Amino acid sequence: MPRLIAFNKPMGVLSQFTDRGSPTTRATLSDFIACPGVYPAGRLDRDSEGLLLLTDDGRLQARIADPRFKLPKTYLVQVEGEPGARALGELRGGVTLKDGPTRPALVERIAPPDLWPRDPPVRFRKSVPDSWLRLTIREGRNRQVRRMTAAVGHPTLRLVRWSVGDWTLDGLPSGEWRAISY
Repeated sequence: MPRLIAFNKPMGVLSQFTDRGSPTTRATLSDFIACPGVYPAGRLDRDSEGLLLLTDDGRLQARIADPRFKLPKTYLVQVEGEPGARALGELRGGVTLKDGPTRPALVERIAPPDLWPRDPPVRFRKSVPDSWLRLTIREGRNRQVRRMTAAVGHPTLRLVRWSVGDWTLDGLPSGEWRAISY
């Protein structure tokens, strides 16, 4: 039976098992996961945290990662400022980026979530408030959520992917992984 693994990727970890071409050693999946034959189903930027799915099944990997399947991906996003109705409406309607318009997103303001501490922590600024959003998209462009929030005037400070489809991080500490069913 194919394996499927949920990993709570910490900030600063590459979404790959090796780090080729870097003059300095950076943390990779191999520093956390010792399961031969599994590969990431999609990517998560080095400066983002949260759910990364890995599998040894190529078809499942494609179904999870390929935007054609429109699997929802939900992010908890700490942004600079306090997005109002206009900014949230723009995100809900789709934002025009340099590579074209995005699909509409589901978005809502939320209370600060109870997450693990980030290392390094987000820089606190007394003069600039921040707030949290729950944002769900059904595509996966490069740094898409960060570019979307910046386009509506609220740059991302912290980005945590909470779920992909029905799979979530619920109860999974940062840097840990578990086998899951599908």
